[in-house]
Amino acid sequence: MTDAQTIPPRVTATPAALRLIAEIRKDHPDIIFHQSGGCCDGSSPMCYPAGEFHLGDVDICLSTVDGVPVYISSSQFDAWRHTQLILDVVPGRGGMFSLDNGREQRFLSRARTFSPEERAILGDT
Repeated sequence: MTDAQTIPPRVTATPAALRLIAEIRKDHPDIIFHQSGGCCDGSSPMCYPAGEFHLGDVDICLSTVDGVPVYISSSQFDAWRHTQLILDVVPGRGGMFSLDNGREQRFLSRARTFSPEERAILGDT
């Protein structure tokens, strides 16, 4: 069994993303992210108050970032399983229903491909 500290996280966040998460949590202490795959907001990570977004049977919790769960649909996970999702922030407006909307900055997903060694640890070889 692999030591839990050596398992690469499936989701990380930049310092800018962590600051925006902290700002949003002042108004909404309990939040979740869902990695959108829809047409309207592209592949933006959407931030919702916990309990106000209906998670489906096909949604997978990738991990948490600063205690905030990050979900993705299983079909999108299958396509992205070889990458680490990196939550970042850029100037602009957030998704229409996302809690970053109206803050003049929005969440953006970036990705880093796992190394062959990391994929082996994750069991994705």
